[in-house]
Amino acid sequence: MRKKVVVLTGAGVSAESGIKTFRDADGLWEGHDVMEVASPSGFASNPELVLDFYNQRRRQLLEVSPNEAHMALANLEAHFKTTIITQNIDDLHERAGSTDVVHLHGELFKVRSTGNQNLILDWKKDLNWGDVCEDGHQLRPHIVWFGEQVPLIEKAIEITQNADALLIIGTSMQVYPAAGLIQYTPDGIPIYFIDPKPNLASNNHENLVVLAEKASVGVPIAVSRLIDTIT
Repeated sequence: MRKKVVVLTGAGVSAESGIKTFRDADGLWEGHDVMEVASPSGFASNPELVLDFYNQRRRQLLEVSPNEAHMALANLEAHFKTTIITQNIDDLHERAGSTDVVHLHGELFKVRSTGNQNLILDWKKDLNWGDVCEDGHQLRPHIVWFGEQVPLIEKAIEITQNADALLIIGTSMQVYPAAGLIQYTPDGIPIYFIDPKPNLASNNHENLVVLAEKASVGVPIAVSRLIDTIT
């Protein structure tokens, strides 16, 4: 039976690919109140602004590529049953070769019907006001906005409860419910936290190793250690 490695990733894993991070001073929300572009009320009051905001993000995503961290995580699948639980809405994990990715906050290359949340379409072009689903309802970004439920969090909890090791990469550990997933890990499993400015101390959790490195440096180190220790 292959060991199960669970990976929790945030914006920091994609930053080196050129995707701007959420909380940086020059983050992609600059110039916009977050509630204007990432909330149901913002979409209701100015849908064109919201659609344009995500159109810009979508165009940018088409121009970037996975980095060394994404590649190292994809290589985990050669050794372990690997599931990536990501807060990111990009598809860089999949493009690097990861085959089991749970997108907690939605996916930029998908849209869904405002009349049926289960009607989800692949979408890589601009999404405009007037673009409707087969039932005539306006399409919206397939993104979990502030104030909305995170529909995949229960699945993520179940996955985390069965982990043999946990990697946490490039996340502030301040955005809930994703930040609470560490509390569901089995006792005693190895946990690696990789971030250039880590806000978890190694004495916060049993068997926690903190690597204060950017993702492209720290992830290959953690992957190598996991292969050596728990394969």
